[in-house]
Amino acid sequence: MLRNICLVLGGVWVALVFYLSLTPHPPQPIVFEGVDKLEHAAAYICLMLWFCQLYLAKWSRIYLMTAFVSMGVGIEILQGLSGYRYFEYADMLANTTGVLIGWGLAHTRLGRVLISLEQHGIH
Repeated sequence: MLRNICLVLGGVWVALVFYLSLTPHPPQPIVFEGVDKLEHAAAYICLMLWFCQLYLAKWSRIYLMTAFVSMGVGIEILQGLSGYRYFEYADMLANTTGVLIGWGLAHTRLGRVLISLEQHGIH
């Protein structure tokens, strides 16, 4: 049951990344210039870490890495084609870096949070 809920939440998260990446007027960070690259990396770290907890097999995680890197590149291409957003190689790099960091974190205790919750009776 918990796994199904987590899959649905992950799907909503992916949809939210697409929406925020492709909407004509996304929320703008006001902290400092370049913060958007940190936002890109953070989003993909969390996505990768989240889904790695749901798919534990090595090949599944390789597929996830490929899928999320492709998603980040694809979104950038779509932004460039939109006429109202910009194509940026730096965003692709931030997304890919986030995927790799998320993959690395999945091999730490952070990569077992959902499993621990399920084992402790949280359904």
